[in-house]
Amino acid sequence: MDAQDEERPLIHHLPPQDESSEFSRDGTVDINNQPALKQSTGNWRACFFILGVEFSECVAFFGIAKNLVTYLTGALHESNVDAATTVSTWIGSSFFTPLIGAFFADTFWGRYWTVLIFLSVYVTGMLTLTVSACLPLLMGSSYDRGVHRVTAYLGLYLVALGNGGIKPCVAALGADQFDATDPVERVTKGSFFNWYYWSINIGSLLSATVLVWVQDNIGWGVGLAIPTVFMMSGLSVFIAGRKVYRYHKVGGSPLTRVSQVVVAALRNYHLMLPEDCSALHEVPSPNEGNCKIQHTNQFRFFDKAAIVAPYSGDKGAMSPWRLCTVSQVEELKMLLRMFPVWASMVLFFAVTAQMSSTFIEQGAAMDNRVGPFTVPPASLTTFDIISVMVCIPIYDAVLVPLARRATGKERGLSQLQRLGVGLALSVVGMVYAALLEARRLALARTGTPMSIMWQAPAFAVLGAGEVFTAIGILEFFYDQSLGGMKSLGTALAQLPVAAGNYLNSVVLGAIAALTARGGKPGWIPDDLNEGHLDYFFWLMAALGVVNLLHFVYCSMRYRGSSNNNTAS
Repeated sequence: MDAQDEERPLIHHLPPQDESSEFSRDGTVDINNQPALKQSTGNWRACFFILGVEFSECVAFFGIAKNLVTYLTGALHESNVDAATTVSTWIGSSFFTPLIGAFFADTFWGRYWTVLIFLSVYVTGMLTLTVSACLPLLMGSSYDRGVHRVTAYLGLYLVALGNGGIKPCVAALGADQFDATDPVERVTKGSFFNWYYWSINIGSLLSATVLVWVQDNIGWGVGLAIPTVFMMSGLSVFIAGRKVYRYHKVGGSPLTRVSQVVVAALRNYHLMLPEDCSALHEVPSPNEGNCKIQHTNQFRFFDKAAIVAPYSGDKGAMSPWRLCTVSQVEELKMLLRMFPVWASMVLFFAVTAQMSSTFIEQGAAMDNRVGPFTVPPASLTTFDIISVMVCIPIYDAVLVPLARRATGKERGLSQLQRLGVGLALSVVGMVYAALLEARRLALARTGTPMSIMWQAPAFAVLGAGEVFTAIGILEFFYDQSLGGMKSLGTALAQLPVAAGNYLNSVVLGAIAALTARGGKPGWIPDDLNEGHLDYFFWLMAALGVVNLLHFVYCSMRYRGSSNNNTAS
């Protein structure tokens, strides 16, 4: 990836503020709807509360996700393929619902109230799930597995819905605490995303160790009651920080604005575009304060939405579904430019989905005795978490300063370079998993068990990949989105996780259908010793190579369009 790859937003911002300024100048307000005081609101003092609720939510979420495949195969008696598919579908749904949360945050409630409302839904889901785990004991001889299944799935999908208001808004609310017009706070915001992801993995570490052990050795009732208590505590912590948060005012639905551009362009398709782009419709945007987006020449068809028709008369009287501003058109163009990068992330998250599905099933077929201890297969995800927790400080404190000296850029590595490194590491992780499974199968045929600890490098490599790609995509979409689209941008950054898990479900189902014909066990049977899980991992590795090449091509085009558009 070349040197000229630093993404530059196509927005004219206010000049950097005087560091002695008393108030923030990015449009944020305090809880009383007054301009936010820099000395008493925002920055890390507010982020501690926000990171606290994210930590609590991650203890709960990963307390379910890390060991869910074991619960489904053990308590609900689902097959390996069905359980892996269910887990991927549920995780995918959990990262699809952020589109719902982002819509309500940007359109109606703002980020704070959206988090508060969806946190309440989340707590309800955790309570329902905990009750479902206790049903065999509560119902006694009248126990009905169908009731158990329905209650469990109701709790799971209430949690998925609650997650939809937290994932897009907590990260965006945290980034809102740093004034983009202040050069010091702007640099600090880049570190926030690293430490935000670090707090996620602290919660995940607790889940993968303590909670998984409790679930396997004490029971699912206690193992789900503990994260439920964490969620209630997180709700209290979040409310406690309300006086120090900085709030962005609600600017209307970005989805509506984007839809208006599409409709207006289609309605004006017969009109000729003017040679001079200054003839296109533009007014100061109330949603962006004093920011105005430059016109670009890409996706010219949508410029027709800003053509002032000869018969239009007063511009202000025109319907927004007939006439849009240039800035409004450029919002859509920004989304379209980011889409190829977004699409390249889907397979990465299909690969990381193996850590909560096929890797757990692989571990269950290995020798899980480590000295005097018996290690639950789901606890191997600890190595993913430790890898993330070690790599983030190294990335932030060592790699970024070194890269900054070499490239002269604020971030050191550009966002696109960071994403590319993560994609390459995901391929390495899948190649290792395939070689490991082939070796395990060879040993199984001789009756020699293979230690589960051989899985650790696969988890560690994918964890390092997350530091580059999972954090990088979050920062990329937040930075490239406009002020009124920050929640939507963060939701779009979460959406590849959903798409990747859905893709994994589809691929697993297709593999089961194609390879298990005629009474054959297939690649992923209930007894993995009779299958070829290594073939599945090789398939994912091959797809990863193709995806990496696609990303390199898309990133070069994106950088080219960004540089050209900034210069125009």
